[in-house]
Amino acid sequence: MTGNIHSIQSLGTVDGPGVRTVVFMQGCPLRCGYCHNPDTWDPNAGETADTAEIFAKIKRFRPYFGPEGGVTVSGGEPLLQPDFVRELFTLCKNDGIHTALDTSGCIWNDRAERLLEVTDLVLLDIKMTTDADYREYIGCPMEKPVFFLKKLEEKGIPVWIRHVAVPRLTDTPEDLARLRGLLDGFSCVRKVEFLPFHKICAPKYEKLGIPFPFDRYPAARPGLAEELSQAYARLRQE
Repeated sequence: MTGNIHSIQSLGTVDGPGVRTVVFMQGCPLRCGYCHNPDTWDPNAGETADTAEIFAKIKRFRPYFGPEGGVTVSGGEPLLQPDFVRELFTLCKNDGIHTALDTSGCIWNDRAERLLEVTDLVLLDIKMTTDADYREYIGCPMEKPVFFLKKLEEKGIPVWIRHVAVPRLTDTPEDLARLRGLLDGFSCVRKVEFLPFHKICAPKYEKLGIPFPFDRYPAARPGLAEELSQAYARLRQE
């Protein structure tokens, strides 16, 4: 089976446990204001590759990621190509390689559900904490990722939540409180990560001739993500 691939990162350390090979799929239906990979949006761009070819590359990197790491498929939005990812994950699982899916959770259908059968971990991006912000800054209703999270809970699939810390938007006490309220009661959530908003992607937008929607927001200062992580942990103890 063939799919459209944006790129492959051989030694990823921020996309799941351990060292990981990260496969970035091409194509995304969302238009997140802070997206750092706008070059992955176009589903017709990228390079065509088949699962056997990608799996062969993954196996070459196996000495580097070992049993503690594995493979993460990201994007773009990998759920636009669920059959390809499922076939790739099946090859990985049959060879004892840990699989992680990095997704917005904004797509749910039978094909996505079948993909979860061979997914060991989901990195779920909870991008905003209100429906209004989801619709304005992301391009989908908040109910979609919440529904996806409920499905992961039903299936008992471990989840790492990822939340981008945008100064003046998603780094406020109110935002943290809403995030806590949203995630309370989900036993599948094993970790909550705060990722600092940055602007190193700005040249990509310029090259594509696209305005950078979040150019008006400042980049996250050093240490902000860790401060939010600590504040969130304190909230959960209350």
